[in-house]
Amino acid sequence: MTESLNRPIRVLVAKVGLDGHDRGAKIIASSLRDAGMEVIYTGLRQTPEMVVNTALQEDVDAIGVSILSGAHMTVFPKIIHFMKEKGLTDVLVTGGGIIPDDDMKTLHELGVGNLFQPGTNTGEIVSYIKKWVSENRKF
Repeated sequence: MTESLNRPIRVLVAKVGLDGHDRGAKIIASSLRDAGMEVIYTGLRQTPEMVVNTALQEDVDAIGVSILSGAHMTVFPKIIHFMKEKGLTDVLVTGGGIIPDDDMKTLHELGVGNLFQPGTNTGEIVSYIKKWVSENRKF
């Protein structure tokens, strides 16, 4: 539980586009659950708009996108666009996959939170989400 929320943190774990590799997303989802978070996993082949709609319906605190297809410079900006369009401005967008450092910097400037490379310790991801939520989602 997070003191600022008085409920477990809710995280949407999403796979966007034609990327069919979901092992990492499932490992992250399991690690977040083990840390006491509620996790909604979208399954494969979601669109950015579907992800944002699910985030709204599920009232999540964070969206974590797993992407290994190289489409990160398309997927993340579209998610940010739909979030702004639907007024979802207080939800963390984070994720991971094979994303070059320069692209990470550009995405961060667009409003995407920390992005994690394959092999990152899951505890680091859990800590980041908990810290972000405690600082940004007070009700």
